[in-house]
Amino acid sequence: VQLQASGGGLVQAGGSLRLSCTASDLTLRNHNLGWFRQAPGKEREFVAVVTASSRGGRPVYADSVKGRFTISRDNSRNQMYLQMDSLKPEDTAVYYCAAGIQVLSAIAMESAYRYWGQGTQVTVSS
Repeated sequence: VQLQASGGGLVQAGGSLRLSCTASDLTLRNHNLGWFRQAPGKEREFVAVVTASSRGGRPVYADSVKGRFTISRDNSRNQMYLQMDSLKPEDTAVYYCAAGIQVLSAIAMESAYRYWGQGTQVTVSS
């Protein structure tokens, strides 16, 4: 099983980026799909999740990105996305995609995700 994250890069504050995550040997439809990020010197933190299709495919966001980021999934392509708009310097981090089948009460918990991508760097300049 492999998750491959891509789409990171360098962008100015106020700009946009779209991250993608593609799964191999794993059917994403049945999984909760999350994005986490880790800034230098900080712990990895929850960014957003979209629940499994069987649970309605609902998005949940961290307060810090609500209204600016949009998470989505395309089950036909076995992919997930994170559209990031109005980026701020504090969004600078390595972004990781993850997949899990945990209960809804644990969807923001890093430890509840079984599969992880390798991370993609997002740098927002001021």
